[in-house]
Amino acid sequence: MISFSLTRLRALLIGCLMTAGLLLSPSVAMASAMTQPGDAPSQDARPPYSLLQMNLCLSGYAGCYARTQYPKIVDEVVERIRANDVNAVTLNEACSGDVAEIAERTGYHFRFATVIYNGAPLACKAPGGRGEFGNAVLTKEAVRASEDAPYSVFSGVEQRRWLCVTTARGVDVCTSHLSTDGEAPGSTNSTQCAELAQVLASRGRATIFAGDVNRRSTCAPAGQWTLTDAAATQAPGIQHAYGNLAAPTLELERTTYTDHDALVIRAGLPK
Repeated sequence: MISFSLTRLRALLIGCLMTAGLLLSPSVAMASAMTQPGDAPSQDARPPYSLLQMNLCLSGYAGCYARTQYPKIVDEVVERIRANDVNAVTLNEACSGDVAEIAERTGYHFRFATVIYNGAPLACKAPGGRGEFGNAVLTKEAVRASEDAPYSVFSGVEQRRWLCVTTARGVDVCTSHLSTDGEAPGSTNSTQCAELAQVLASRGRATIFAGDVNRRSTCAPAGQWTLTDAAATQAPGIQHAYGNLAAPTLELERTTYTDHDALVIRAGLPK
């Protein structure tokens, strides 16, 4: 009798508590434990976006770096892309055949802008058969559109150009390699810098630029941030990154087979 009474009492108590909503089913209890305030996703989180910038010194003509070796520099680019798992890559002083190989080995899409040298495309040498000299953008996401054009002025026999691509993600990625005649007002470099700022200001989308601008003062348009390789161990201060993505950070990586350090930029896309 005592056992029967206790059992009935326990059943009645559980029934009352469930009616009052004080007991939770196992599934509700688990959901409650999994949605604690500290575990909830941040309302300020933004999709990440990252970019690798390198100047490769690959034409075969310039005496960039005594230790430049081919194809080891191509292998180094591939290794850095894989190690950093970036969304985009910008390359200066590259060769079209090498860029195609890098894209094939990494699975990235690419666009290439040929630099006109002494009135014609410049075939890379040492060794030959590597295509033409210029700049490139590679992206993990598909390329929806691309655009490149020369600046209105250039010094010497090498034409300088800018290149922008629009990815399937709605991000514009741009690069350029400016002239080396100094950044004094009225110089070719300064004229190109001003034209680059106009190009970046006109994109109308989330935009990130990186390249060797051969100057220390910025070419970023109003409202865009600037990061530079001023702390680099090689040729510091002349590779820049600009953009309107959120909270950008910069990492510098010492290279082995070219005369500029590599830049890795990480930021957040607009919501």
